Amino acid sequence: MGVFSKLFKGQGKNNHQPASFLNPHSSLGELDLYLIAEGRHEQLWKALGAQVKRDAAGVLLGTAFSVWAPNAQAVSLIGDHNYWDRNSHQMHRIGSSGIWEIFVADISAGTKYKFAICGIDGRWVDHADPMARATEIPPLTASVVEESQYQWNDGPWIEQRSQFQSWRSAVSVYEVHLGSWKVGLSYKELATELVEYIQQQGFTHVEFLPVTEHPYGPSWGYQVTSFFAPTSRFGAPDEFKFLVDALHNAGIGVILDWVPAHFPKDEWALAKFDGTALYEHADPRLGEHPDWGTLIFNFGRNEVRNFLVASALYWLTEFHIDGLRVDAVASMLYLDYSREEGEWLPNKHGGRENLEAVQLLQEATSTAYKTHPGIMMIAEESTAWSGVTGDTSGGGLGFGFKWNMGWMHDTLQYLSHEPIHRVYHHNE
Repeated sequence: MGVFSKLFKGQGKNNHQPASFLNPHSSLGELDLYLIAEGRHEQLWKALGAQVKRDAAGVLLGTAFSVWAPNAQAVSLIGDHNYWDRNSHQMHRIGSSGIWEIFVADISAGTKYKFAICGIDGRWVDHADPMARATEIPPLTASVVEESQYQWNDGPWIEQRSQFQSWRSAVSVYEVHLGSWKVGLSYKELATELVEYIQQQGFTHVEFLPVTEHPYGPSWGYQVTSFFAPTSRFGAPDEFKFLVDALHNAGIGVILDWVPAHFPKDEWALAKFDGTALYEHADPRLGEHPDWGTLIFNFGRNEVRNFLVASALYWLTEFHIDGLRVDAVASMLYLDYSREEGEWLPNKHGGRENLEAVQLLQEATSTAYKTHPGIMMIAEESTAWSGVTGDTSGGGLGFGFKWNMGWMHDTLQYLSHEPIHRVYHHNE
């Protein structure tokens, strides 16, 4: 018996299989299952989701699909290939891992799919893949099988970027919302127009408001439903890589807004994914955000914490992103954030600090710096929390930088006055 086989022993039912009997085309080995259970799989996107399989000669075999839904009674793969029929491709649970998988021959990149999940309550709901690396263009919500063919050309930038991104460096950041900078441009078109503009203005970096897929455009991307997929509004994932590559070749660093604090309640996405509060807390005093009407991640769950840390690493690894600006950190750190007495629960010590969120942020920053030297981890933290940029070994959050929101607010306030009146506001 393998070292992990006991942990993932089969249940003896037709739709269960022990780890030792994984499909030969599976993307999951016993080590993958162990790391996922421990919450320490740093390349989760290569294990779960949709993985195109080819033989040694590069000939397409098909695609392996897998999803974590531990409380589901049944899971089926639905999509273009089977006319969205949940009875056609029923998935198999891998032992007690909570992961369901199936391999389907001849399915290739571009195929649209979802997971039909029968929850613990017996109700079927069609969900997008949490690990999807491509999606339909909103308002459509299906996931899309993706297989990158992109060849990077930014080697010199990656090798030298640490000298442009340390705290000693002169950094000026141009913040961009891709949907409104110039309406209608694709990633490839932005690779010309946006790059030229930033060069002319003399900025060293561009910071993109969230490019992770989101259903509601007016949210500016801050209500994310796909944490591993760039929005399809402006093109395919490889075309976003083309934009990043063009920026790097122009000597411009790329920072992404990353939103691990919360997610929307859309039923087809992460909410009550297997019929239970899987990614979120069941208790609304912990699991619902009072300001934004969204759900808060259960940072104390290994698999959820792994999902988020892997999302951060995915953008740094696969898209060569130079830094992450972590959004709404203050809302993560305080259990009583925007809550009145009786609307929140204290931590195990009776305090208001969210110790599980602290652990997530420490894991995210330390792992990111370990695996990607020279990158920037930036906290958008609006309070006086001690140790935001402190070392994790001493209890700090481990960020390299803190987003200076006060300076931005004061500068914009000053510029809002008529030029002739600004002299009267110099000491504010």
